[in-house]
Amino acid sequence: MVKAIVFSDFDGTITLEDSNDTLSDTFGISKQQRLDLFKEIVNSKGSFRDSFQTMMDNINLPIDQCVDFLVGKINLDPGFKTCLEYCNKNDICVVIISSGMRPIIKALLQHLLGKEEADKLTIVCNETEILNEKTGEWTIKYKNPDSIHGHDKSISIDELKQATELSGYKVDQVNEKPIYFYCGDGVSDVTAAAKCDLLFAREGKDLITFCEKGDIPYHKFQSWADILLGIKDILENGKDVKDLIENQKK
Repeated sequence: MVKAIVFSDFDGTITLEDSNDTLSDTFGISKQQRLDLFKEIVNSKGSFRDSFQTMMDNINLPIDQCVDFLVGKINLDPGFKTCLEYCNKNDICVVIISSGMRPIIKALLQHLLGKEEADKLTIVCNETEILNEKTGEWTIKYKNPDSIHGHDKSISIDELKQATELSGYKVDQVNEKPIYFYCGDGVSDVTAAAKCDLLFAREGKDLITFCEKGDIPYHKFQSWADILLGIKDILENGKDVKDLIENQKK
């Protein structure tokens, strides 16, 4: 039976680069325009949903060509495979919860991990909708279109906590409640933090800024090697989640 569930963002967390930012900077609005949009989100002056919609609406490239371009640009965090292997051997379930889009995430995972390993992973994310078959025009289809987040990850985690099977694992979340971890880097990960026992936040990214502003407990990571050490500390070395929190009040 599963002893822990690792919920993880995809872009900039499992990967080193953000595929959506890469697309937008190359084929859409300028990098500075994108950074200005994100600055508004950090300062609570804009929503992730609307800003991301603006980014995607300005990409005039068919989705299959977007995928082909990204396959050669996006790299896996060097520690992810080792951490995933450890999880697979120790009844720890890994679930991807992303504000990105399924065609891109699936293609990148298959390229970076191999199809067999990638297809085992549960992916909860936004979809895409083709608007014009001839031109290849497409748009993002949000999982939670009425939410300011587009995909409210807290809702998805609540739903996943009711599941009896995830990523091929049998899960008893009533009688044998697992430990819940979350790994992320950006503003779209904030709502997920409160739903898990321990948040791993990538060093130098917007998520830590939000955590500091909102007094949200977190453990900083530079790579998935750090996440693996944290998981082992709790599951093997007897440490409490509180021992790993880096921004505790004195």
